[in-house]
Amino acid sequence: MLLPSVSVWNLAFYAFMMCLASLGLWDVFFGFEENKCSMSYMFEYPEYQKIELPKKLAKRYPAYELYLYGEGSYAEEHKILPLTGIPVLFLPGNAGSYKQVRSLGSIALRKAEDIDFKYHFDFFSVNFNEELVALYGGSLQKQTKFVHECIKTILKLYKGQEFAPKSVAIIGHSMGGLVARALLTLKNFKQDLINLLITQATPHVAPVMPLDRFITDFYMTVNNYWILNARHINFTTLSVAGGFRDYQVRSGLTFLPKLSHHTSALSVVSSAVPKTWVSTDHLSIVWCKQLQLTTIRAFFDLIDADTKQITQNPKKKLSVLNHHFIRHPAKHFEENPAIISDLTGTSMWVPVKVSKWTYVAYNESDKIYFTFPLANHRKIYTHVYCQSTMLDTNSWIFGCINSTSMCRQGVDLSWKAELLPTIKSLTLRLQDYPSLSHLVVYVPSVHGSKFVIDCEFFKKETRSIQLPVTHLFSFGLSSSKVILNTSGLFYNIELLNFGQIYQAFKINVVSKCSGVKEEITSIYKLHIPWSYEDSLTIAQVPSSTEISLKLHIAQPENDSHVALLKMYTSSDCQYEVTVKTSFSQILGQVIA
Repeated sequence: MLLPSVSVWNLAFYAFMMCLASLGLWDVFFGFEENKCSMSYMFEYPEYQKIELPKKLAKRYPAYELYLYGEGSYAEEHKILPLTGIPVLFLPGNAGSYKQVRSLGSIALRKAEDIDFKYHFDFFSVNFNEELVALYGGSLQKQTKFVHECIKTILKLYKGQEFAPKSVAIIGHSMGGLVARALLTLKNFKQDLINLLITQATPHVAPVMPLDRFITDFYMTVNNYWILNARHINFTTLSVAGGFRDYQVRSGLTFLPKLSHHTSALSVVSSAVPKTWVSTDHLSIVWCKQLQLTTIRAFFDLIDADTKQITQNPKKKLSVLNHHFIRHPAKHFEENPAIISDLTGTSMWVPVKVSKWTYVAYNESDKIYFTFPLANHRKIYTHVYCQSTMLDTNSWIFGCINSTSMCRQGVDLSWKAELLPTIKSLTLRLQDYPSLSHLVVYVPSVHGSKFVIDCEFFKKETRSIQLPVTHLFSFGLSSSKVILNTSGLFYNIELLNFGQIYQAFKINVVSKCSGVKEEITSIYKLHIPWSYEDSLTIAQVPSSTEISLKLHIAQPENDSHVALLKMYTSSDCQYEVTVKTSFSQILGQVIA
């Protein structure tokens, strides 16, 4: 008599577990924002010129090929070898096509045209015959050896040229990035053949599906080598993850192992990359226009003017990658930027003594320098914050030393600013600049373009608000809430007790505005201080905006930083921030 009831209870339990699994899978595959990547298009018909390999090499690897990307007249010109550009080798991933190089190649070609081919890149691509190396790892070692031969073949194409390259840059998508890292494990491989490695959605830490011992052994060999020899790896590596849209390769797997031991390596999620600010899925990461533009800008800034090749200076490489992929100051990259700037010319000097100031610039005929004396503000406030809606790359904010009403030279503080989608902003702690007597905001003469500049002095404690996240098992039935009533331009909401992968929440930001006639934009930036995985949400206020709160990388045990919701707000609006547990996203995090 008991057997039927036990069977019913078992059936109910299994049904319940299936429901939970289904809910988690739904969140993994569908619980993310829409694809905000712009498609990259070719301006002319893409052509792939097959590079002839030595007969012995072609016989040893009959299924593999090497191609050179080109378009139109550029493709015709480069059918006649040798080449004169800077070589970049693209490695496709699991079931990937060599033709995926076209987005990078086309954008780089357009950039070269803009500078009259002062410099240009030659994009090569390997055809791995679309092998399923993520499912069967038996071909990974063979692919690695073939890439080594391709690099040597590519460099021979520049033989006899005045600025012949001695190394190549590699861009590897998915498993292609792992193959690139595996080159170092080859006995006869010379590190000097690679000057830069950029990987896109590559699972560096472990295989997504360890289906056979070939894959697990390959990963163990590669990662052990990189961990044990990290201090001796002399080329720069950047790993870019796709974020939550990439359900094929979880972003946590893309962060390079033992990063702290390798000073020439960076790992970042695409949603945190300046001027990109979007999550990409596993395939769109190779054609997402925002990300490819950022990548190509970085490549051109990496060029050494003397050698006309990518610089060999590791400090410059990291500086360029930080500029384009980590924190962009809304300035063109300069290796040694001028710290002191001349503030001269026929300009108006206008003193500002208030603690909060707004200026709307439109059809300005004269240059204006607004000066903020700091002596009195230091007695009351701890910080100053300024923002501008003009997103040009000119210097706009300076510090003056021992000035009264005007200064001829100022410290260019623009390099410390941060570019965001609709503003560039700067926050300074006043005690860090004891020698500055004035802050100077520069408004150029403009015609037809309207922009707004805001500055305010504040005490840090008035802009930092603590918001504990709700308990894991509250199932969204309870919430934590804060209300921002004051008229500040930005706030830091400290998200307490949030640092684990299995946690997931929904944040709802409701904005209510009074007396607002024009459209106002607010920016909500989720800042994770222990890894580069920030994400931004742009909201037109008044509005109700929902933000997902979950992590790619758990907070390290020895890290005391707090995750922040950085809110760039309007002084005419009130903001209500509510956080509650998202049970479906928790299941998605567990399954992923």
